[in-house]
Amino acid sequence: MARHPALPTAPLPDRRSTGFLLVFALAYVGGVIGYLPFLTLLLPIKVAAVAGAGRLGVLTMIVVAGALSASVANIAFGWLSDRSVARGGGRRKWLAGGLVATTLSYAAIGAATSSTGLILSVVTFQVAVNAVLAPLLAIMADEVPNAQKGLAGGLLAVASPVAAALAAALMATALLGEAARLAIVPLVVVACTMPLLLQRAQPVVPDDPPRPARAVLRRDLALAWIARLFVQIAGSALFVYFFYYLESVAPTVAPATIAARMGTVMIVAYSVPLPIAVFVGRLADRSGRTKPFLFAATVVAAAGLVGMAGAQSFTGGAVAFCVYSAGTSVFLALHASFAMQLLPDARHRGRDLGLLNLTNTLPGLLGPTLTWALATPTDFDGVMLVLAALTLCGGLVILFAQGAGEGGFGQRCQ
Repeated sequence: MARHPALPTAPLPDRRSTGFLLVFALAYVGGVIGYLPFLTLLLPIKVAAVAGAGRLGVLTMIVVAGALSASVANIAFGWLSDRSVARGGGRRKWLAGGLVATTLSYAAIGAATSSTGLILSVVTFQVAVNAVLAPLLAIMADEVPNAQKGLAGGLLAVASPVAAALAAALMATALLGEAARLAIVPLVVVACTMPLLLQRAQPVVPDDPPRPARAVLRRDLALAWIARLFVQIAGSALFVYFFYYLESVAPTVAPATIAARMGTVMIVAYSVPLPIAVFVGRLADRSGRTKPFLFAATVVAAAGLVGMAGAQSFTGGAVAFCVYSAGTSVFLALHASFAMQLLPDARHRGRDLGLLNLTNTLPGLLGPTLTWALATPTDFDGVMLVLAALTLCGGLVILFAQGAGEGGFGQRCQ
């Protein structure tokens, strides 16, 4: 098969070092820190301070506008990084530019004093943080062999607990004000991402897959897209409204106490799946079968959502959320590596991953809309049951994929 002209002619060994996988995982931790503490804790508090009683509506507007801008930005920066690779450059300069833009966007958020100003600053933030995430995930597709993508995907699960721990630490430190919290986050992002930026790009050189294989890959990629979309609708709704959900099941607990406890819950919820995701990722690499693990993860996640619907206290809601998080975290970590083996053309990896990223951003429109229609500030039961059904549907869809991760075309196209 002909080698792709934009990539180096000397292929790397079949495996990358553990050190490189850890450096990449650290950079991904930085990318998640870039948005998770802000969107889960700092933004709801900022919205409440700016909008008061109208906070639910303002937050929904922010989420919708942010999802639209993030969708366009991720595809655009993925495509731009593809063009850089095609011209003999690389993706790291786009990653560096995104870090600068993210830092500036945090300053703009801190300066916002009105609902309109906050909405515009968050839109800018979404564009900036996706300028980091789009080339970052394309680097994984370029530089991690398919035989190690399951392990690499499992290592990505470390990002959420670390980001949640930072969020909890920021909220628990009484001496820190809003400005300090908004300044610390981008500094940590830069520190985590710098080791990868300082490493020279070393892409794995792929053979072009035969035409029949490409057809199967495109079909499977579409199924993987649909499956992740269903699963992420629940994730998007909880990502934004979890604070308000906890208020609904614990109406006698002060909001400040809920915010502090929520940070601890998130640390537990995101830490428990980490060893599971790494272990399952290794099993998937060795067995060449990822779909059963993906389906099992959606069953666990759906069970957690049903538990959240039936919770009558902070503790009950928190425990059910941890069950949900265990399932969905494993699913998303494995799905990242699974989908990367389905990309049909090395020339368009950044763009195709941007299109796949719509399964992260479109739920930002669907999840809040669904929540707005089915939930009230004091009752989230109905929406949780609907989200459980959608999550289980996502697991069923993934079972129809035929190629990658099952000893099929995806593994032979490396």
